[in-house]
Amino acid sequence: MNNCEKYIKSAINAVVSMNIDVLEKAISIVIKSLENGGKLLICGNGGSAVDAQHLAGEFIGRFRRERDSLPAIALTANTATITAIANDYGYEYIFSRQIEALGKKGDVLLAISTSGNSPNVLRAVKSSKKAGIRVISFTGKNGGKLAGEADVAVRASSSETSHAQEVLLIAGHALCSAVEERFYSGLSVNKAE
Repeated sequence: MNNCEKYIKSAINAVVSMNIDVLEKAISIVIKSLENGGKLLICGNGGSAVDAQHLAGEFIGRFRRERDSLPAIALTANTATITAIANDYGYEYIFSRQIEALGKKGDVLLAISTSGNSPNVLRAVKSSKKAGIRVISFTGKNGGKLAGEADVAVRASSSETSHAQEVLLIAGHALCSAVEERFYSGLSVNKAE
């Protein structure tokens, strides 16, 4: 077996081992929030920052169905805001300050951290709880401190960062699919051209 095949089989194994029941609980929280006029706030660092933007884009644009936009904000997307907060308060405040301004009771925070120990993500969780915002964490296998602070902790079945990221992206896409199915089941699914 070559390295490429070995890597792919390991990644597939990590996906197959994911705890679907926990993901279903997370999906229920997001759907309930949206039904009640809430929105999804998403944060993470590095690759998880890009995943936050990706998932917010799927909500606002579309995932698989032509439909109305769904409310989501990637707290990683506004460079001016992030750098101003980091400069004036410190990097650990880049998400919590945005939650104070943009979040409201009934919203949901999707906090992504493969280690589960990112200080700025943990501070975002603290601000969210203070505001009455439910917290879903997407983490690696160990979950770190974040898993213990979240209302629902979706953990990748791998502690290898790359596989955790792959599993969590699939979990994010499953979330998008389930939300679209709940609100727009009558619309047809777009097929790849």
